[in-house]
Amino acid sequence: MNLAELPPLSLYVHLPWCLRKCPYCDFNSHEKRGDLPEAQYVDALVADLEASLPKVWGRRLSTIFIGGGTPSLFAPSAIDRLLVAVRTRIPVDPEAEVTLEANPGTFEAERFRGYREAGVNRLSVGVQSFDDARLAAIGRVHGADEARRALEHALAIFPTVNADLMYALPGQSLEGALSDVREAIAFGVPHVSAYHLTLEPDTHFHRFPPPLPEEDVAADMQVAIEQALAAAGYEHYETSAFARPGHRARHNLNYWTFGDYLGIGAGAHGKLSFRDRILREARIRKPASYMRGALEGAAIDESREVSERELPFEFMLNALRLVDGFPVALFTERTGLPIIAIARELEAAEAAGLLERDYLRIRPTAKGQRFLNDLLELFLPQARPRERAAPISISPRGTTRPS
Repeated sequence: MNLAELPPLSLYVHLPWCLRKCPYCDFNSHEKRGDLPEAQYVDALVADLEASLPKVWGRRLSTIFIGGGTPSLFAPSAIDRLLVAVRTRIPVDPEAEVTLEANPGTFEAERFRGYREAGVNRLSVGVQSFDDARLAAIGRVHGADEARRALEHALAIFPTVNADLMYALPGQSLEGALSDVREAIAFGVPHVSAYHLTLEPDTHFHRFPPPLPEEDVAADMQVAIEQALAAAGYEHYETSAFARPGHRARHNLNYWTFGDYLGIGAGAHGKLSFRDRILREARIRKPASYMRGALEGAAIDESREVSERELPFEFMLNALRLVDGFPVALFTERTGLPIIAIARELEAAEAAGLLERDYLRIRPTAKGQRFLNDLLELFLPQARPRERAAPISISPRGTTRPS
């Protein structure tokens, strides 16, 4: 494998605490108990970054994403110290997108202004729904009015704002799902992420499933949401992402085009390319253990090289989430493999009506977008005798699933 040119580099920072663990959440998040160790945790993040610098010498950060947990539990001064530490240790593009996730339950206008002054230029607000009953059903700590106030202030302070919404919630109707989307549109939010609620393993909802809408109803919700956003001028550019022109999430696009990202913080994942290999890393998950390890120069819990047989699936797992697909040449640029390496898989996907292609671009069809898992399965590495393939699924945040 020969990677002629390294892909863009992003930084993902994981702040693992939240006010209360949501029953559907399988992220590495931990309920806040007492005062947060903000200073100690930022110290650990800086130490983690410094220990990682030799792997990214000479490279520049194009985006920064601070996710969680609930990063807005951290004071603006802590976020400022973190971003100053990053900028003094690694070159950052002057036009870098810097995103911070915020929960309406921790909303304070002064905090939002403080994050903006610290250098955050994109806020992602975890609205989920504007219906108090639906918010209660999924265990959110905020109400609809808090979400509205948070969005109103975010739009007045930040150049671009994302509203996270969920649909197919317990007790939700098609009209209820559409009402949430219409309200986000009415606010003028330039970016909307709309996620289907899924019952992830190792969550409270997986153990005690709530009554959810039927599959056909959930599918109708998805279609209606896509149509409503399209009619309002939003581009549907990724499975769950919709943006007004000029407001696509650059950080997430780097994930989906198989770019590189350094992940620091408890449980953070990273992917780094070198001239002859691609490396996956995972940090220690428990916050206290992570802080001890990072300060001792040992924050990494797992590090492994991605084998050539895994690369096609890892690339497709990301790139086929994009509605417009990807340029054919990008496959070789990001994996170091010729496109002929997946000729059989591409033919099978095309024959099944899940994918379309020409000499310049490969993209999922409308059917492929609806049945994305079926499309991706065609690119799974074939297991050898006595061996099972175990590719890693990496989310747009550098954690373990889409968010």
